[in-house]
Amino acid sequence: MNTSVNIGINQADRLEITQGLNKLLADTYSLYLKTHSFHWNVTGPMFNTLHLMFETQYTELATAVDIIAERVRTLGERALGSYSGYANVTSIKEDNGVNDAMQMLLELLDGQETIIRSARALYPLVNQANDEATADLLTQRIQLHEKTAWMLRSMLAS
Repeated sequence: MNTSVNIGINQADRLEITQGLNKLLADTYSLYLKTHSFHWNVTGPMFNTLHLMFETQYTELATAVDIIAERVRTLGERALGSYSGYANVTSIKEDNGVNDAMQMLLELLDGQETIIRSARALYPLVNQANDEATADLLTQRIQLHEKTAWMLRSMLAS
């Protein structure tokens, strides 16, 4: 029984796209962990606002991880699924014990923008391969991360 993937995207392109998606997955999961940690550890006068905002953000990131991983699987490759696998490819710096709420906001903003750049970097290949489904996923991710970055930036404005 032949179960090879035959969806109109050649194997070389599928492999390269899934490598990029696995990087996006690693970045998204790493930002999820950092955001969740900040949710637990935020203190100060903005505690309630930030605690709730971080919860909204990490909940969305948890959903995104599943969507990205399932796209990797749809393209016929294995989705990363370990801390060490994520650590090898992510560009997100992990939480190193930050306790200052403003520093948390800055680091989360940097993480959101990192993911935007990771997603954007995949467009040329995805477009060349006529992979509309991955292009749609990337568009949705970029739109959401840009909105979240705007909100974080607004919290930092003085």
